[in-house]
Amino acid sequence: MIRVSVPAGPSFRPRPPVRTLALSVALSALLSAPTLSVAAADEAAGAAVRAAVESVDGVEAAVSALSGTGAPAAPTTEGAADDAAVMADSGSDTGYETDAMGAADEADHDDDDDDDDDDDDDDHDEIGSESDGLAEFYARYDEEYGGMNGHELAVMKLVRNRNIAIPYEYVSMLMRTPNAFGEGAACVLCHSSNDPEHSYRGLDLTTCDGIKRGSMQEPQRLIFEAGNSEESLLRRYLRNNRMPYGVPFDAPRDTANIRAIKTWIDSGAEDDDFFRQEVLPLFRDRTAFGGFQACAECHMSNQEPPSFHELDLTSYEGVMLGADSVAKAAEGLPPVPIVIPGDAEASPLYQRMVENRMPAGIEPSEDRDHPNMQILMQWIDQGAPCD
Repeated sequence: MIRVSVPAGPSFRPRPPVRTLALSVALSALLSAPTLSVAAADEAAGAAVRAAVESVDGVEAAVSALSGTGAPAAPTTEGAADDAAVMADSGSDTGYETDAMGAADEADHDDDDDDDDDDDDDDHDEIGSESDGLAEFYARYDEEYGGMNGHELAVMKLVRNRNIAIPYEYVSMLMRTPNAFGEGAACVLCHSSNDPEHSYRGLDLTTCDGIKRGSMQEPQRLIFEAGNSEESLLRRYLRNNRMPYGVPFDAPRDTANIRAIKTWIDSGAEDDDFFRQEVLPLFRDRTAFGGFQACAECHMSNQEPPSFHELDLTSYEGVMLGADSVAKAAEGLPPVPIVIPGDAEASPLYQRMVENRMPAGIEPSEDRDHPNMQILMQWIDQGAPCD
């Protein structure tokens, strides 16, 4: 893995070390051209980013530094053309220029706050077209990629488009690394054995076989099926925040109100007196489920905005219609059901009230489609190989 030492300055917020993990999967492909020296790229990238930190003129310095790496003018190895195109989409043939430009853009915005510095204002004008191009690029991909920075965008496009094989070694590193999926403990801290007496849910994430074996505490459950990440329990726990939004990690999950939801669903989810008197009012109660917001404050209609996921929890019809009804209709698909009559355990409405997002204690505002989460899902889709 290429490591670049970057000094922290007032206009630069260094990325947590784990954010560089995703780069290691794709950088070997980017460095496949024999004329590109890893050492030279490392040195030039470091100089470029340091220059960007020091001044908005760092954009020009970055370009100059990177032009001295000996990078080929044209791809010279199989697949290099695709890689170059992917990186060019992010603003750089090598993948480094984007971070330098991003840091320079940050420095420029800091300088722009100083009304007394006319020189900085001139610098802002000079790089405006480049930073505007980056802003447009980020905006275009923000929804799909969760607001990643330029490096992460490039890596994810490369990994996806070329279906780069994800080695289990990388997956193992993710399981053992704090903050791998957002700020939180390493997965193996709580899940290190198939013995429920020593590991939460009897889930062992320290070995490939343990990951595939799943949770051994009754009822035993697989956390994924190889080749199908979309429906996996692992994906659900890494992405889905517990509701209501912001409910504490240690909030009780077997309260009378949550049991009322479960009982109603398991009994067939009918539009009866029990629903109208015992269930529906809970969605308007700010304290019903241990949080500080009522469900209906965020989910009050089938239109987004203002209602998140076009979900209406103010009526029986809205609850049973489900989520994303308008968006799915545009695709010729039915809404996403949140209630499976007769089966609370399979119903997203109940799941969201009792399942904490992982890793334990992660902030609900953390990116739900973290680059490492996507890489982990690609490993599953590739058959979850252990070698």
